[in-house]
Amino acid sequence: MTQIELTKDDTYHGNLILVTPDYPLMKIPCMEDMLPAIKEQPEIRMNEQAANLLQLTLAKIHCRNEIVAVSGFRTQEEQEKIWNDTLAESGLDFTKKYVAVPRHSEHQTGLAIDLAENKEQIDFICPHFPYTGIWGKFRMTAPRFGFVERYVSGKEQITGIGAEPWHFRYVGYPHSVIMTDGGHSIKLDVSEMSPYMVSGTNEGGVILSRWGEHYA
Repeated sequence: MTQIELTKDDTYHGNLILVTPDYPLMKIPCMEDMLPAIKEQPEIRMNEQAANLLQLTLAKIHCRNEIVAVSGFRTQEEQEKIWNDTLAESGLDFTKKYVAVPRHSEHQTGLAIDLAENKEQIDFICPHFPYTGIWGKFRMTAPRFGFVERYVSGKEQITGIGAEPWHFRYVGYPHSVIMTDGGHSIKLDVSEMSPYMVSGTNEGGVILSRWGEHYA
């Protein structure tokens, strides 16, 4: 029998940690642990595994430069600045809809990436990421590499965030396929997933995931 020893600290790490308006991120990773999300944009970084798989996804769809990264990992200071700047420019209602309160942003996990159509003018807060063309192809392919479109229309009451077609979260395979095919949010998936991958939930628990041949 295989035994896995877990500590309280393990509940704050893993691909399935839940970060929402109700659940703040308890452990913020270090910038030094991040890699460039896209090689041509070294200043925008992500979790190492997520970055490598994002690049594989883009290679799979033969993306040249049609897709660019807008925002990846953010430090506490960066998230605070984005919140304060957006609040000053666009008001509280808009800010609460599209910007997470510091420590409540998935970007601070290193597992989230905002992507955009590569064009001259790109909105940092609400970048344009179409559902057609190579951008739609990315959406269809991303779950096979562990990514989900995190904030989809119709799930606002569950996620607490407005629809963000540009925001993708790395949760790992096969969870990404299960969540996409089933229309689940991360919050639902964390509560419904059958207990080999171990991930903290950021809620004080862990998930032991197992899957059959269908997802092998």
